[in-house]
Amino acid sequence: MPTAPTASAPHPPTGLLTDRYELTMVDATLRDGRGDRRSVFELFARRLPTGRRYGVVAGTGRLLELLQDFRFGPDELSWLKREKVVSAETLDWLETYRFSGTIRGYREGELYFPGSPLLVVEGTFAEAVVLETIALSVLNYDSAVASAAARMVSAAEGRPLAEMGSRRTGERSAVAAARAAYIAGFAASSNLEAGRTWGVPTMGTAAHSFTLLHDTEEEAFAAQVAAMGPGTTLLVDTYDIAEGVATAVRVAGPELGAVRIDSGDLAVVVREVRAQLDSLGATGTRITVTNDLDEHAIAALRSAPVDSYGVGTSLVTGSGAPAAGMVYKLVAHIDDDGTWRAVGKKSDGKTNVGGRKQPVRALDAGVARSEDIWVEDPPVDSSAGRPLLADLMVDGELVPGHTGAAGVEAARAHHAAAIAELPPEAFALSRGEPVLPTRYL
Repeated sequence: MPTAPTASAPHPPTGLLTDRYELTMVDATLRDGRGDRRSVFELFARRLPTGRRYGVVAGTGRLLELLQDFRFGPDELSWLKREKVVSAETLDWLETYRFSGTIRGYREGELYFPGSPLLVVEGTFAEAVVLETIALSVLNYDSAVASAAARMVSAAEGRPLAEMGSRRTGERSAVAAARAAYIAGFAASSNLEAGRTWGVPTMGTAAHSFTLLHDTEEEAFAAQVAAMGPGTTLLVDTYDIAEGVATAVRVAGPELGAVRIDSGDLAVVVREVRAQLDSLGATGTRITVTNDLDEHAIAALRSAPVDSYGVGTSLVTGSGAPAAGMVYKLVAHIDDDGTWRAVGKKSDGKTNVGGRKQPVRALDAGVARSEDIWVEDPPVDSSAGRPLLADLMVDGELVPGHTGAAGVEAARAHHAAAIAELPPEAFALSRGEPVLPTRYL
C-alpha cells in the first residue's frame, strides 16, 4: 500500500469556481425569503454514455476536500462587488458562507446506473444551490475517467495498467484522472502530484528523447541501467525494435526488468519480441505496451504475451465520453406549512423523479439484479438489498474515511467489491443497455 503523503496541496478559496446564475439565484431567493427553505438536491445521471453497461462513481473525496475551502474571500467579494453580480446584502451573506448542511452519497468507487442519486445535498436552498457547479465539475469528469478505466481493467484480465495521460489534459485534470483511474483498478500513474497528494503509486523511466540524446542506443541503455539498475524498463523502439531488444539484453543482462514498445502492429511485434527475449535467455523480462491504447485495443491483445499496459489519451478523455452527463436538481423542499414537498422537472426528455430517496442494490445470491430506488425517504427493509447511501458530511462537518490517501484506498477496495457483484454480461465491450434496470418503488 502506498504511504500517505506528508503534506496536501493548498487549496485557494474556491467560491468563484461556479456559474454566475448560482449566485444570482442566491441573491433573488434571499431577497424573497425562499433562500432559507430547507431543500434537498440530488446529483444523478439521466442515462449512461451511449452503449455503456455501468458507470463508476469517482471524485467524491476530492469534492469533499474542496468543500472545506469553499469560501468567498476578500478578493472574490471585491470582484463580485465591482462587477455588480449580487446585492450588498448577498455579499455580506457570501462573506460568512460555510456549508452547514448534510451530504449523503454513494461511496466513491461504487457503481451507478440511470437515476442513481449519487450525491444528496440537504441544507437551505441558498447554501446548497451554490454547490451545483463545483459538484458537477468534479464528479462529471472523475466518474467519466473511472468508468473508462474500469472497462480497461476488465479488458486487461488481471494484467496491470498504468495511467500515462498527463500530457493529454489540463494540469489539474491530470491529477484527478490519475486518482480516478487508480480507484477503478489501475496499478500506477506517471503523475507525481497524484502520488504526493493522493498516495497513488507512481512509475516511469525514460522517453525517446533520452535515447536520442546519446550517441548510440547502447550508450543510452547503459546510462539508464547504471542509474536505475538492470530491473528497469528499457524503451526499445526508438530505431529498430529487434536491434533494440538485442542491445537491451546485452547491456542489462538476462535479468532485465522489462522492455516497452510504443509503436508498430503490437499484436505481431509483441510475439516477435517475446520469442527474441526467450531466445536470449531473458525469459523473465516483461513486455509493456503503450501506443494510444483503449479498452478495445487492450481486449484485442488478450492472446498476445503482453505483461502490462500504459494508457494515456483515451483514459483521460473518458474513452469517448469525457463527461458523465450528470445533473444536479432540486427534488424536495419544506413548504411554508413545514411539510416536505417533492418537486421535479416535467419537461420533455429531462424529467426527474422528485422526493427524498433511499437507493438499494438488489442482490440475488450475491449477484446484482437491479437498482431499486425507494421514493419519499421510506424505511427500507434490510432484506431489500445493499443500501447505497453513506454519510459524507453531517452539519457541515466531514465524516472520517472519505478523504486523503486513506480515502482513495478505501474507494479502490470498495470498487473491487462492488464490481464483483455484477453479472458477467456487464463486462462486454460491445454496445448495450445498462446491465441493471433502475426501479422506482
